[in-house]
Amino acid sequence: MKIYVGNLAYRTTDDEIRQEFEKYGSVNQVDIITDRETGRSKGFGFVEMPDDEEANKAIEALDGFSIGERTLKVNEALPKAPRSGGYGGGGGGRSRGHRDRGDREKRY
Repeated sequence: MKIYVGNLAYRTTDDEIRQEFEKYGSVNQVDIITDRETGRSKGFGFVEMPDDEEANKAIEALDGFSIGERTLKVNEALPKAPRSGGYGGGGGGRSRGHRDRGDREKRY
C-alpha cells in the first residue's frame, strides 16, 4: 500500500520516516518529495508497505504523531490524477484575428 505522509518538517529525512513506519511492519520504500530546482523538501512524501494490514496499523498510529515538532498527516495515498494534454489549452502559433503588433521585423 502506498501511504501519503504530509506536514513534514523540511529537515526530516527518509531514514527518520522509515524508522517510525518500520515499528508497524516492513517498508519497501520511502520518498520525501523535493523541489526540482532547490532540492529542498516540499514537506510531504510517500511510504510503500507491502502488507495492507501493517500499513493500516501504521496509518492509524502515525496520523497526528509528531516528528521534528510537526504533527504528521498520514493516510492512504490517492491515485495520481490523470493530466490533461498540453499546457492548459490554446493553440500553437499566432492568435486568430490579431495582426502583427509591429515590434517584429517586417518581411516583404
